[in-house]
Amino acid sequence: MSVTTYQTPRTSGIGVLDKASTLLGVVERGPASLAELVAVTGFARPTVHRIACGMEQLGLLGRDFQGRFVVGSRLGNIAAEVRLDQLAEAAVPVLEDLHTLTGLHARLYRRHGAMQICIGTSDERGEGGVLLPVGTARPASVGPVAQVLLAGEEPESLYEGLRGARFTAAQLALVRRRGWAHGPDPLVPGEVCTAVPVCALGSRVVAALALTGPQARMGNPRRQLLSAAIDAAGELGDGLRRARAGLRPADR
Repeated sequence: MSVTTYQTPRTSGIGVLDKASTLLGVVERGPASLAELVAVTGFARPTVHRIACGMEQLGLLGRDFQGRFVVGSRLGNIAAEVRLDQLAEAAVPVLEDLHTLTGLHARLYRRHGAMQICIGTSDERGEGGVLLPVGTARPASVGPVAQVLLAGEEPESLYEGLRGARFTAAQLALVRRRGWAHGPDPLVPGEVCTAVPVCALGSRVVAALALTGPQARMGNPRRQLLSAAIDAAGELGDGLRRARAGLRPADR
């Protein structure tokens, strides 16, 4: 880590906050040991140790497998929530366009613990008048949406998610390989669902986009419907990446 290229972030005039901000600015550039934090910032070692350990207790800093300080999970979770808020807002016109194109119900789901939550919908009522508004939650253990959301998880989360699930690790491996899941929608009797992942930050799955409708219209699944869903999911993922890069989204 180069000391000469580091620029001190803006200051507030509150000493301990400014020091914490400086430490955070260092680890934002990459993992740093205690000695590196001292060398880069010029702060006294006891001061750096006290503040860095306090930030670690609050989740603002964490440790990597080598014991170096890194950006904490709390900040990562906040950033993820902001991106998901952006995703929910951006999803409205995309889901409406997808509904207009296919004539099917289009919904967007995210995983929260053991639940899958609807964060966007083209129509709050499914076939037969079943009400499925934004905020509808279901266990993330059954159905194509659950498979797509879980298939993108890390191995430990994958193992936990499979406990009590109505699908197997082999089924999730197939979903990862082909990039979609298809089957009965557990919330709407008689409806079939095709779900595809919405990815951001590389290959990380942040949500699942689902098309639902009668089996006669869905097929197993029909190529045109699957293509439309994949294109819409790609549009949402691209929007997230542009937002993260600070770029102005292209006009629709």
